[in-house]
Amino acid sequence: MSNKTKIVVFHLKELIYTAVFAGLGVLLVILLCWMFQSKDDATEVQETMYVPGVYTSGFQMNDSAIEVEVIVDADHINDISFVNLEESVAAMYPLMEPALESISAQIYETQSLDNITYEANNQYTTEVLLMAIEDALNQAKVEK
Repeated sequence: MSNKTKIVVFHLKELIYTAVFAGLGVLLVILLCWMFQSKDDATEVQETMYVPGVYTSGFQMNDSAIEVEVIVDADHINDISFVNLEESVAAMYPLMEPALESISAQIYETQSLDNITYEANNQYTTEVLLMAIEDALNQAKVEK
C-alpha cells in the first residue's frame, strides 16, 4: 500500500478574484432577470391614452363661469390653462392663477392627478381646479 500525500496549494489572490467574479456574475443575472421580466409581474403602471385635442371644463364661482382648458396628445398632458379668465374674476380670486400654475407643473411632471400637493390657503381653490381638470381629462380618455 502506498500512501502518497498530495498537497494542493491555493493562492489567496486567486480565491478572492474567483469570489468577486462569481458575485458579479450572480448580480448580472439578477439584474437581467429584473430588467426583462414581463410587465404583468412588475408593479402595474397605469398608462392612460387620450384622444389628442383641446378639452374644456367649467365651473361656477358666484356669478362667473370659469373654464379650464386641457391640451393633450395621445399619451401626455401638454398644457393646462384658463380660457378667457375675466379680470374681475382674477381680482376677486387672486389665488386662482398661482394655484393653477402650481398644480399644472406637478401634473406635467407626473402626468397624473394623483398625489398633488398644495398649500393650506389654496385648498378649496385647488380642489375645484382639480375637479375641472379631471373632468376635461375624462372627456379625452380613450375607452378600452
